[in-house]
This record gives sequence, C-alpha cells and structure tokens, in this order.
Amino acid sequence: MALSRIIKSNQILFKSTKLIPPNSSLLHSCKSPLFFPSNQRRPICAKHRNDNFLSSDQINISNAFISILIKHPFSPNNPELNNLVPLLTHKIVESVLNNLKNWRLAQQFFTWVSSLPGYKHNIYTYNAMASILSRARQNAQLKALALDVVDSNCSMNPGALGFFIRCLGSVGLVDEANNLFDQVKRIGLCVPNSYNYNCLLEALSKSNLIDLVETRLKEMRNLGLEFDKYTLTPVLQVYCIAGQFDKALSVFNEMLERGWVDEHVLSILVVALSKWGEVDKAIELIDRMEERGMRLNEKTFYVLIHGFVTQSRMDKALCLFDKIRKLGFCRSVSLFDVMIGGLCKNNEREKALSLYSEEEEEMDRLLQQCWEYVGSQPKNLLFNSVLEGLVRNGSIDTAFNLIQSVMGNNRNGGSVLVKYFLNEKEVVTLNTNSFTSVINGLLGAGKVDMALSLFREMVQFGCNPTLSHYNDLIDALCKLNRLEESYELLRQMKEMGLEPTHFTHNCIFGCLCRLEDVEGAVELVRKMRFYGHEPWIKYSTLLVKNLCKHEKAVEACKFLTDMAQEGFLPDIITYSAAINGLIKIKSVDKGLELFQEICARGYCPDVISYNILIKALCKAKRVAEAEGLLNDMMLKGLVPSEVTYNYLIDGWCKNGEIDRAMLCLSKMFGKEREANVITYATLVDGLCKFGRPDDALKLWDEMGRKGCIPNRIAYQTLVNGLCKCGRSSAALVHFNEMKEKEMRPDSYIYIALISAFLSDTNLTCVLDMLKEMVDVGNLPDPLDKNFPIIRGAICKLLEDARTSFSIKHFIAEGKIPDVSLLEGAEGRHKPSI
Repeated sequence: MALSRIIKSNQILFKSTKLIPPNSSLLHSCKSPLFFPSNQRRPICAKHRNDNFLSSDQINISNAFISILIKHPFSPNNPELNNLVPLLTHKIVESVLNNLKNWRLAQQFFTWVSSLPGYKHNIYTYNAMASILSRARQNAQLKALALDVVDSNCSMNPGALGFFIRCLGSVGLVDEANNLFDQVKRIGLCVPNSYNYNCLLEALSKSNLIDLVETRLKEMRNLGLEFDKYTLTPVLQVYCIAGQFDKALSVFNEMLERGWVDEHVLSILVVALSKWGEVDKAIELIDRMEERGMRLNEKTFYVLIHGFVTQSRMDKALCLFDKIRKLGFCRSVSLFDVMIGGLCKNNEREKALSLYSEEEEEMDRLLQQCWEYVGSQPKNLLFNSVLEGLVRNGSIDTAFNLIQSVMGNNRNGGSVLVKYFLNEKEVVTLNTNSFTSVINGLLGAGKVDMALSLFREMVQFGCNPTLSHYNDLIDALCKLNRLEESYELLRQMKEMGLEPTHFTHNCIFGCLCRLEDVEGAVELVRKMRFYGHEPWIKYSTLLVKNLCKHEKAVEACKFLTDMAQEGFLPDIITYSAAINGLIKIKSVDKGLELFQEICARGYCPDVISYNILIKALCKAKRVAEAEGLLNDMMLKGLVPSEVTYNYLIDGWCKNGEIDRAMLCLSKMFGKEREANVITYATLVDGLCKFGRPDDALKLWDEMGRKGCIPNRIAYQTLVNGLCKCGRSSAALVHFNEMKEKEMRPDSYIYIALISAFLSDTNLTCVLDMLKEMVDVGNLPDPLDKNFPIIRGAICKLLEDARTSFSIKHFIAEGKIPDVSLLEGAEGRHKPSI
C-alpha cells in the first residue's frame, strides 16, 4: 500500500479554519523521475525574443496578421494578407510566428513570407520557426529548416546558433545539430564559442556519441576555448551512459578540483555507479561528498534505493533508507513498500515485518495527527487527498477498495485507513471529487470496466458527473474501439445538459477512422461542423492510410473530397498517403492527377510527396517525367533528399541509361548531398550490367575514399557484377575481403563465382568454391533453379584428372549429390574409391 502527500493539500484549509497544522512530515511519493533543482538545469532552448521588442504599431500589425491567419484557411492569395505585405519586417514575422499556436499554420506563414519578393528570413525568424517545430516534435520539417538556414547563407551570432542547436538536440536530431555546427563554421556564417560547443556536447551526450564528444572537446582545446561546468557535465553524462567508469571518474575529479560539482553532477555519477552494479563505490562516494558538505536530494535517494533493491543489495538499501531518516527526509509509504518487497524476496522476513509495522505506525501517526486538528468538512477533503495520493503512487486497487468500503460495499479497504474513515461517530461524505481521482486512476491503469462501474455507482450515489468524466471515459472506450458504448455515453452526456467538446467528438472520430467507417466518420464531421469543432488531421490521415493499405485508395480519395466539401481541408501528409495508395493499385496517373490538383489549390507538397511520385514513375520506367518532378521541386525551394536521387539513379540504371544515372550522381554532389551505400551499389550494379567493370571498380574505390562503408549487399552486388563481366579474379578478391569483414555471402554469389570460373576453365577455383559451399551449408537443393550450374560444375570436375578424386570423395561421403543418379544416367561418373 502507498500513500502520497496527504497533509500538504490541506495546509490552506488549516489556515482558513485557524487551526495549528500538525508538526509532522509529509509523505512523499518516490515514483517521480530523478529530480534536479531548477536552478541547476538548463532549458532545452533559450527563450526567444518577445513582443516587448516591438513598438505599438508593430504589435498592431502583428495582431492583424494573426487575426487573418486564424480566422480563415491559409491562402497565399488572400487580399487581406497581401495588403499587409509592405508592412512586414523581421520583428513582425518573428512576433507572428511566436503567437501562432498551430505549427502547420506557422509553417505555412513562414513559407509564404519567404517567397515574397525582397524578403529574406534572418536568424531570429528561423529560430522562432525552429522552436515551434521542436515543441511540436516535427522532426522532418525541422531537418529541412536546418538545411535551409545554411543554404540561405543566414548569418548568426553564437547565441542564435546555440538556440538552433538545442532545438535540434531536444528532439534527438543529433546528426543534424552536428552538421549544422560544421557547415556554419565552414561557410563562416558564425564563429562558434564555448557556449555553442556546450550546446552541441549536450545534444551529443544524449545520444551516447562518445567519439564525437571527445572530438569536439579536443577541438575546443585546440581553439583555446575555456571549459566550464556546462562543458564537462555532458562529457560526464556520456561516459556514465556508456559505462566507461575510469573516464567518468576522471572528469568528475576534474570538476571536483574546479569546484564545479553540485547536486546534479553528483547525482549523475552516483546513479551511474548504481546501474553498473558498483553499489559499494556509490555509497563510498555519497559518504565522501557528505564530508564536503554536499548531499543528494530526496528523489535521488529514492532512485538509488530502487536500484539497490533491484540488484538485491538490501544491506546498502537499508543503509540509505536509514540515512534518509537521519537527514530528516520523509520516508514515503511507497518507499516502505519497495523495501518490504525486497526484503521478502531475500527471505529476510523479520526485517520485512519490522518495516511493515513501522510503515503502519507512520501512517497511523500521521492520520491521527490530522484527525485531531480537523473538523468533519476538512476530514472529507483529507479523505479525498488520501484517495488521490493512493492513485498517484499506483495503489489503484487500494483506493478502489477504500471508496467501496465507505460506500458500504466492502470492509477491506485497508486496516489503518478503514479505521479512520469508517468511524461510526464521524461519517465521511463522498462527493464528485472522491470518485474522480479513483476513476482517473483506473482508466490510467487500463481498468476501463472497473472505471465504468464506479462511474455508474457515482451517479447512483447522487454525485453529478462532469464533462471531464464523460470525456475521459469516452476516450478510453474509443481507444478500445468500443464505439457503441461511446455513443451511449455521448447520449447520456447530452441528456445531462453537457455539450460535447472538440475533444469528445475527436475521440469518437478517431475510433471511426481506426474502424475504417468512412460513412460514420463523414456523418460525425457534419455534426462537428454544427458545433464549430474541427476534426483532427491525424485521424483523417490514419483513415486514409488504412484504406490505402487495404487497396481502397478510391474510397480514401472520396473521403478527402467529402471532408473538403464540409470545409475541413486535409493537409499534405494526408494527401500524400492518398497519392501513395493510388499508386499501389497501379494508378500512377491517378496519383499524378491528384498531386497536380492539390498543387493547383495552393498546397505546397513536401519532399516526401515528391519522393512518392518519383519512385512510382521510375518504377514505371517513366524516368524523364520523374526528373521533371525533381526540377520542379527544386524550383519551389525544396531540397531533394538522398532518397530522391537514389530513386532516379535506380530508374536510369534500369532503363539502360547509365550515363544519365552517373550525371544524377554528379548533381547530387553539386547539391552537397552525400551518396550512401545504396547509391553506390545501384550504380555499381548498373555499370557491370552494361559491361563497364572498370568504371564500377573506380566508383567502388571512390566510395571508400568518401568514407562510405560498403555493406554486405554492396559487396554481393560488386562480386556478382564482376563475375558476369568475366572478371573472376577481381570478383574473388572482393569476395575474400567480404568474408574477412565477417559478411556471409548468399548462395547466388557462390553460383556466380563458380559460373565465372567455369567460363575461365579454372577448375581448381571451382572445386574450392564447391567445397566452401558444402562447408557453410550453402549448396542449393537439386530442385533449385541454380542447381543446373552446380550439376555442370560437378560433371566438369569429374572429367578432369586433377579434380575427379576429390569430387568422387565428396559424392561418396554424401556431401554432394551423385549427378549421374539425378540425371538417370548409366552411372559412368559413379565413384569407386
């Protein structure tokens, strides 16, 4: 059983009733994440400039833009917007972006402004957009923005660069943060300082990129930049995550010497030691730091105790548990539970019983102190606080049983709690708040039927349900696709005089979309329009994707048309899903038609939309049209991805136009796009197929020089291609290189080599390949399409005096089949050893 802070929530009540609050500790929950004081944490992103930088006229202009943008669907041809264009400045654009709550609308405005003649974004408008996208977790758009800020040659100061890096790092875009840092430095858009390096180190440490962290640290030393606490903290963090104890300790000692170790830094190392199983060293470090007047906070102690219990180090867990008491920290009931569980697991039953008794006494003492100072009304509030505390600490069943006991349904709500709250002299009166926390807890624990049951009992008990109750229950039922019950609750809700909110409707809309009920979804959208509620795009997109997955792309397109007719325009992601669906049912032209239609309506397709069509056109051998789309997307300011170029290169290769594929590679390099292993493997395959093995080998060498490491598929592509070009010796070199790198070749690679060696009449190598195939278990079955090559090889080996003995031996041992038997021949090759 666990109990959260049952007194703190009643402190205001005590004051209002002029009672002296009991002088007792609060009971704390230990299930919160590791906590560090706010003054020791740095924000994810620095605060952007606000409207205080604007004059009153600029604020009015900014508000005018915002008013237009939120009232109507965005249109670049809106005359009201265009009338305000001459008044646009960077500060106004920044202010508008910062005050738009919808990231899509902000991005549409940002893109529209960037297309205006004579206007160019500065670093502050870029940072405003980066902040919006990072908060909305829109990684694809944030990646594109990072590329755009460099392509536009936007100059920036170190503070602005640090802001952008932290935005990227906050959503895990570490590679992008690293690349942005390098490009800005290389082009000269900013001269990075210690703050920029610190921001980058923080991002790199979160992704456990030790090598990069060390490289950047070395750069800082070479540039003569000073280290500070915020430089070494992420370094310590990354070593701790990676389990590199010696390096972590070295950094910690350096920080200690410089006076930079605080509670946060100490917690990083101590928790890491606990995770590594170095419990004794963790305890030793805690004691050592306490001698210096530094101690861990309460929550870190809780985390360590949890860790020690998990590792069955109950001796040290008990040591810390006692230390908490001596330091005057509260020992929460949930912490008692953890300790008791660990002791029971270790068969230390006497200690467990002792702690259980102590736990009961602590609860009893606290409740008794409260009981003496509160009247009947405060006792009701105290009861509600206890229920809320139980729920918060995960003791949902205890809270449920307690409220059932008070309702008279059972008497097993917990001995200590029942003793107080079922006192016949002072009956606790249940109210709506009593039920709310328990219902929410049950829903959070996935116990939907119990929550529904308690909800109905609440109504029967005479407590009025709230809009929040209905919304939470409808949401839970919809997530389980229990649509009929959701509609029934919606009906009851309306009968109670409660109007559904946009959340209510969208819960049901999401359920309909998951069930692919197009008719029901459109019907609900019509009702939502009556209430002024907008359906959430994510559910429309989900429905379209599901329909297309089941080859119902036409039905998906009709749904999008119906939505548009109701005044709810889907976004480009939803349309891209529909385009992809049309393509999958062999309707490339229909997909193109829909693409052109949405472009004509003012939509701005993204790189993913273009990639879908380019891939389809290349697959249909309409590569020239695909390249036209590539040019179109670049004219619109979009930056093609590596995937875009790979589709085109593959398309030209399969069309037999290898020179155009190589030209596409040159364009890719011209746009500062790095070719990946797929790019090179595709070109190597194409060059070999058209009899240009020397060019293929040159390209292979270039791939290595550029730092692109070939994978197993790339090696197999090269070996297979060289074999088909009659370059068996070169193929064998790369085959052996592949094996040295512990890459296992597929059966068809052995077949290709055997075929090439047969053509060169190199029977010794044929025998070696055949032996290796047998050893690794790669010999094809006689029914395999490639077996005729193996049969031919065996026959050749049997005919040659140099190899016949070995091959007969293999046949006799049953390692390879007797081809004479397979052919039904008279057995002229039958071995006689």
